[in-house]
Amino acid sequence: MTDVDGHGGGQEPGESVYAVEPGPGERPVVLTYDDGPEPGGTDVVLKVLAEHGVTATFFVLLSRTRRYPGLLSELLAAGHEIGLHGVDHQRLTTLDPAHVAQRTADARHELEDTIGREVRWFRPPYGGQSARTWQAICGTGLTPVVWTADLLDWMETTDEERLSGVLERARPGTIILAHDGFATAADGAADGDPPRIDRGRLSQGLIGIAQSKELTPGSLGQALAAGQPATRVWLD
Repeated sequence: MTDVDGHGGGQEPGESVYAVEPGPGERPVVLTYDDGPEPGGTDVVLKVLAEHGVTATFFVLLSRTRRYPGLLSELLAAGHEIGLHGVDHQRLTTLDPAHVAQRTADARHELEDTIGREVRWFRPPYGGQSARTWQAICGTGLTPVVWTADLLDWMETTDEERLSGVLERARPGTIILAHDGFATAADGAADGDPPRIDRGRLSQGLIGIAQSKELTPGSLGQALAAGQPATRVWLD
């Protein structure tokens, strides 16, 4: 993955939001969750976030929202922000860019019709994008969002390693990549078996990290209410 620091309005191909420049006196850290909704994942994450009064941004797959509409309703009822992760979890760089544009536009409309809210953010599956797929996504009116720190909760490792990596990188404006689900072959993914993981415990750990660094965890929209997007060219 190529990533080159930059700031601006996303004019250079591949330029995507990867962090937030906080407003004066603000210390946000952005919690984002991908690949849901999923029973046993989304519900336990929601419980932990509710206990701490924290809202987050959930990048959902339509293959999952169609399967688990009740969990999508729970996300909305709890006040969380919804972004689009895709129709499914196919890597966009394997698809024709014109097809990417059409399927993403259709997905955005379906998701907006379902939730009754505007959808602003898009996270490409695997973070994979080319200049042409990036242009296709931006052409739908969505803003590509990547991340600053990865919880590694999509792979088999220890919780200590997962959280220590985030602890090292967490600072005001950091966007954390976490997951409330695990995409499978039914979602167009081919990533093997899901890791053995307690997503609720990891969410507790993320909030603990935020508290230890006097950061305020929340959604991307909340962080940008007083801040500005920090962008980076992010291409395969």
